[in-house]
Amino acid sequence: MTTIRSVAIGIGHYLPERVVPNEEFAAKLDTSDEWIQSRSGIQRRHFAAEGEFTSDLAVKAAEKALSHAGLSGSDIDAIVLATSTPDQTFPSTATKVQHRLGMKGGFAFDIQAVCAGFAFALANADALIVSGQAKRVLVIGAETFSRIMNWEDRTTCVLFGDGAGALILEAQEGTGESSDRGILATDLNSDGQYNDLLYVNGGVSSTQSTGHLVMEGREVFKHAVSKLAATANASLHKAGLTHEDVDWVVPHQANLRIIKSTASKLGVPMEKVVVTVQDHGNTSAASIPLALSVAVEKGMIEKNQILVAEAIGGGLAWGSVVLRW
Repeated sequence: MTTIRSVAIGIGHYLPERVVPNEEFAAKLDTSDEWIQSRSGIQRRHFAAEGEFTSDLAVKAAEKALSHAGLSGSDIDAIVLATSTPDQTFPSTATKVQHRLGMKGGFAFDIQAVCAGFAFALANADALIVSGQAKRVLVIGAETFSRIMNWEDRTTCVLFGDGAGALILEAQEGTGESSDRGILATDLNSDGQYNDLLYVNGGVSSTQSTGHLVMEGREVFKHAVSKLAATANASLHKAGLTHEDVDWVVPHQANLRIIKSTASKLGVPMEKVVVTVQDHGNTSAASIPLALSVAVEKGMIEKNQILVAEAIGGGLAWGSVVLRW
C-alpha cells in the first residue's frame, strides 16, 4: 500500500563563535573542570554574542540545511521551530525566520517542549506532511539558554549552551513498511506533576519577568533514563523494529551519564550513539539536530540507516522519533 513518508533531505547547524571552556567557570565559581566533566561530560559550550538572538542562530542553521538540500526559502511550505528562548513573547520566532529566509507563503510557528522540543517538532512536522498540509517542512531547534542562567548556581549554569540545528523533511511515497526512508514512528509524552523538577521561575502571566532556570538535577536524572528508554522502545515497537535494528541513537545531549545509562537500558552499544555533549553542553531543543548535523557532516550517518532520537525536558515532557535516513 502506498503511503506518504516524511523524508530528511537536508540538515545543518550553527554554533555561536564564543567558546566557553570549563575553566572560565572555575575562575568565577566554586567549581572545576574535573567537577563539571565528572558529573556531565561537558568540556565546553558556545554562548551567543551580545545582540545575537535565537532567530539569528535559527536562520544560520536553516540556511545550511537549505544549502545541503539544494533549496531556497521559497521551496519550504512550513517552519516548525522548537525553542524555549524565543526572541519575543510574540510573534513566534519562526515567523521572523520565515521572513529572513525569503519564504513568502506557507506558515510558521513555534513549539515549546523544552529539551524534548525537537522530538515534538518532528512529530508535528510529520503530521503536517502525512495529512497533506505541507510538502516540505523546515524543522528547527534553536536556543539561547545563556540568557536564562543563574550565574551564581554552579549546579546549572555550567551545563547549558547556545546553538541551533535544522532539518528539512519532504513528502515522498513509501510502501508503509519499515524499509521506507523517512520518519517511521514517533512517541510523545508529558506529565505536569513534575513541573517543579525543571522550570524557569518567571513568566509573562506569573512574574512579568524572564526568570532563571531551576533544576533538581538528581530527580531529573532518575526520571530521564527510564523515560528515555521507554519512549525509544515505544517508537521502535510502533515502527516494527527492535534495538537490534538500530544503527544510531541520536540522544538529547544533556549529560553523558544519562546518555550511557539510556544506551545500556536500550541494549545499544556506545559505538552506535552520537555524542557531542562534550563540545556543546545542553542546548535544549537544539541538542538533537546539532548532534545529528555534526554526525552527518563527519560522514558517520549513511543513507538508509535507522536512527532513534530521544529527549526529555521540563514539563516533564519526553519523546522519541525513529527514522530511516
